[in-house]
Amino acid sequence: MTTANGLHQDDAALTPLRRCAANVAAALALVTGPAKIHPRAVVVSSRPLAIKAAIYGAAFLLCMVLLDGPIMRVVGHLPRWVIVPFDEITDYGKSGWFLWPLGLLFLALAALPAHLSRISQAVLAAVMVRIGYLFVAIAVPGLFVTTVKRMIGRARPMVGGHIDPFLFSPFKWTAAYASLPSGHATTAFSVLVAFGSLFPRWRTEFLIYAGLISLSRMVVTAHFPSDVFAGALVGTIGTLLVRRYFALRRLVFSVGPDGVLHKHPGPSVKRIKAVARDLLAP
Repeated sequence: MTTANGLHQDDAALTPLRRCAANVAAALALVTGPAKIHPRAVVVSSRPLAIKAAIYGAAFLLCMVLLDGPIMRVVGHLPRWVIVPFDEITDYGKSGWFLWPLGLLFLALAALPAHLSRISQAVLAAVMVRIGYLFVAIAVPGLFVTTVKRMIGRARPMVGGHIDPFLFSPFKWTAAYASLPSGHATTAFSVLVAFGSLFPRWRTEFLIYAGLISLSRMVVTAHFPSDVFAGALVGTIGTLLVRRYFALRRLVFSVGPDGVLHKHPGPSVKRIKAVARDLLAP
């Protein structure tokens, strides 16, 4: 199969495994290829990066100094009936809930037979590129946080038997000292930005999801408020950078004449159903 997006299955006789490997290699080459649009074509905020960093840094420090201790002391007195639902909710902030289905779906589509029509091939490739974008947009910020939080070594609330927002032990590679930033908040806000950019009608639902996951991390005393703030910031900025990376390669997004990123129209449900019928045809 050859498509405008670069995925291919040239030999219909290939086994599903070899066909999957060939298409995955083609997808990697497509994503890691050179940019087709100059980065300067993208409009950036008129506010200098240094000023933004100073604002975010000041907000984090104020949260750490003024809010972390008091809020966690209040959380410590919450009744059990309030905490129990958040014990269940918080588990859905793990990146695996998204990465495993997205990754397996991508591999399954890459292994599909090669007897599709050219239109079906194009639709299938468009779907795969979008799945790949969602996977990368969630995985990259999560991988960054997983590494950085253990280098920072901030203690979680109640480590040592008391609440101490300033207890750090850098490069202590244990879960107890992996509080900053919150990985769950990073995933939640990556999902909000990544899925919200493809499905803008669902942004409210994704925002509710991100808010509940972030709140749950404090209610179950796994993170300080500043940890959640930092995780939300990394998830948001990291996913926006991934979106920009894809747009510069005209994958899923592109850069309009106004210098603003625009989403490419995706295949309709009708087109996707037609591909399914094409696959099931003898």
